[in-house]
Amino acid sequence: MSLRFAYLGSGSRGNALLIESANARILLDCGFAAREIEHRLKQLDVDPASLTGILITHEHADHIRGVGAMARRYALPVWMTPGTYHSASYGELPRLDLIDCHTGPWMIEDIAIHPYPVPHDSREPCQFVLTTGKHSLGVLTDVGHITPHIIERLQGCDSLVLEFNHDLQMLAEGPYPPSLQARVGGSHGHLSNQQALQLLKRVPVERYSHLVASHISEKNNDPELVKSMVSLHLPELEARFSLAEQHCVSDWLSV
Repeated sequence: MSLRFAYLGSGSRGNALLIESANARILLDCGFAAREIEHRLKQLDVDPASLTGILITHEHADHIRGVGAMARRYALPVWMTPGTYHSASYGELPRLDLIDCHTGPWMIEDIAIHPYPVPHDSREPCQFVLTTGKHSLGVLTDVGHITPHIIERLQGCDSLVLEFNHDLQMLAEGPYPPSLQARVGGSHGHLSNQQALQLLKRVPVERYSHLVASHISEKNNDPELVKSMVSLHLPELEARFSLAEQHCVSDWLSV
């Protein structure tokens, strides 16, 4: 069974990742207004009514902005942790499935969803590995530091979406006040370029068909810097590396 994915957009203004198998189309986070989600899906020739459901990582606005409207408009089920549900207002949802990010996988059609907890400044954040057949896609964004459990969960991935949120020097010298710098760069904030590279040294990157850098800060990072750091430290990934952009829909990528 094949598995492919495309970013509708990624960054502090909105995040949404589309994942497709033979029998399912899952929207992982829905951080744009419903009309914008529809517009971006159509750029991929995807009818919003064909979505299987919405899977949510955590309750921050740039990940849930369009959840309620999309779920109601297309009668979509929504999966999230109890903490994520109780920490924001979604309006009436046609079907809500509360998940436990500490348990084993469950199925959405032919895709096995493997949840895992991460340290982030939200109530009950959860990231995911999605598998179908022999293909496995790992997703890790919105995380403050790398834990042994995260390393363990990402060992078997064939492609990885990974947060490269900020550069340490740019964050320290940038426009954010000290309190916000501390939050972003703290142990429950976001991954720096340096942390992302450290993670990649501890997982089998040689098997990746794609590595996608996501959630890149517009104020505290530079896409060209991210590219150059990956090229310098992991030259074997350069041809398989791409950036998820805030304002552009990506191409389809096969796991």
